Amino acid sequence: MNDVTQASSDKGSNAKIIYILYLASLIFGITGLVGLIMAYVNKADAPEWLKSHYQWQIRTFWMALLYTVIGIITASFLIGFLILLLNVVWFIIRCIKGLSALDKQQPLPQPTSWLF
Repeated sequence: MNDVTQASSDKGSNAKIIYILYLASLIFGITGLVGLIMAYVNKADAPEWLKSHYQWQIRTFWMALLYTVIGIITASFLIGFLILLLNVVWFIIRCIKGLSALDKQQPLPQPTSWLF
């Protein structure tokens, strides 16, 4: 394994850890913030294919936070519980899609997408 491949693989492992931290945040909460910080730190010196993952992870965090706030605000109207449930499903799907592309060492085709 040459140095470039090994460096790329090491960077991929950081992105994988971030996805795992995001999924763990569904139970522990604070791990999502740790993952966000790691994504911001690692984004600058990552190879191009990996930058799409970090961008995806950063957007996933902020959009999930936005949807959570909207869900909490509208919970008194009962629609908020549906928003919170759909937010969790959306979050899990984005993490799984990211992990799948990461395992293939492929960039995400639309890292700025709001959906999947």
